[in-house]
Amino acid sequence: GDAYFETLKILRDTNAEEIGGVIHCFSGNEENAKNALDLGFYISFAGPITYPKNQQLRETAIKIPIDRILCETDSPYLPPQGFRGKTNEPCHVKSIYEMLAMLKGLPVEEFSGRVFENVERVFKWSEANV
Repeated sequence: GDAYFETLKILRDTNAEEIGGVIHCFSGNEENAKNALDLGFYISFAGPITYPKNQQLRETAIKIPIDRILCETDSPYLPPQGFRGKTNEPCHVKSIYEMLAMLKGLPVEEFSGRVFENVERVFKWSEANV
C-alpha cells in the first residue's frame, strides 16, 4: 500500500541500499517485496503468513529468494494461527519457519539453516565476533 511506497521512497532517498536492512513483519505484495529486494533489503515474515486469509502473502513469499528471507514473531503481537487470541511468544517463531519451509518445499531443518545464514549476513555477526 501507500505506506510501503512512502517507506521505500525514503529508503531510496537516503541511500539505504548502501547499508541494507530488514523489512520487518512484511505484509505487502509482490511489487513491494521486489522494490525492497532491489534496495538490498531482507524480507522478514511473522504470524500473518500463517493466517488463512493471507494467501496473497504466501504467494509472494514463494517468489522471494530464500537467501533474502528472515523469520520473526513480532512478539507479543501477531501470534501465528493456532495461537491467535493469546499473547505471542518467541517460541512461536517455529510456526513461521514451518509455514515458509512448506511453501519453499524444503525440510524445516534445511530452511531454518538457510535463514540462520541470512541472519548472520544481514546483522554481520561474523564481523562482530559474537
